[in-house]
Amino acid sequence: MRRLSLNQATTKHWTLAETVDGCVRAGIGAIGLWRDRVAEVGVAEADRLVRRAGLHVSSLCRGGFFTVDGDGRAEALADNRRAIEECAALSADVLVLVSGGLPAGSRDLGYARSLVRDALDELVPYARELGVRLGIEPLHPMFCADRCVVSTLGQALDLAAPYPSEVVGVVVDTYHVWWDPDLFAHLARAGDRIASFQVCDWILPLPRDMLLGRGHVGEGYIDFRPIAAAVDAAGYRGYVEVEIFNERIWSAPGDETVRRVRESFAEHVDNQGTSTARPAT
Repeated sequence: MRRLSLNQATTKHWTLAETVDGCVRAGIGAIGLWRDRVAEVGVAEADRLVRRAGLHVSSLCRGGFFTVDGDGRAEALADNRRAIEECAALSADVLVLVSGGLPAGSRDLGYARSLVRDALDELVPYARELGVRLGIEPLHPMFCADRCVVSTLGQALDLAAPYPSEVVGVVVDTYHVWWDPDLFAHLARAGDRIASFQVCDWILPLPRDMLLGRGHVGEGYIDFRPIAAAVDAAGYRGYVEVEIFNERIWSAPGDETVRRVRESFAEHVDNQGTSTARPAT
């Protein structure tokens, strides 16, 4: 359990203070934060709550949504600079980046992906200056149009390649990458580029809002053992976040959800390849 982190999204209806307290009660030593929940109390108070509880911040979600042009581009970049500053203030391991979907009215994927590359070029120097690591997260292709034009771990690695690995890495989320026939080759290639490892399961039927079609580890279709072992073999030594978007799970009592998170993590992740590694410091 030393490597388990609870992402705030999993207990969506808890405040930050409630999530921190829930982690402490459950013996979970790390938390993944979301910017909107941090904003509810302010960055300084969020940092105080987390540090007072002795928790480590494994990630801050999220920056990105770079695929806007015209008048919106300057604001998107400004918001990402604010996200980098928040990540630095919270001493989070990584700022998770979701690239954004197609620009309004466009069908040009190549152009959209060029906007992501251009944004990284602008933001990487600021992230390096503040000591923040950026993590490019690929999302399942069903989100390509509206949420993320980076659909595979290979694409994320290509985007990260021009920059130092300590400044730009990738996020491996089982929900988004489990289907990829080239996943294990990409994981072997990733090496120290892996900045975050997130787990949840793929369940059916998918809900109307496909973003919410995630389940507890072990209740769906993903075989976590080989993925966890490959992430470990790549050299990742950080925390493993459980991040679940699901209305059914959100409506359950928070402590019940956290108990289930611990049990399923112990059964499907902690006793596999990731169990022998130590968290990053």
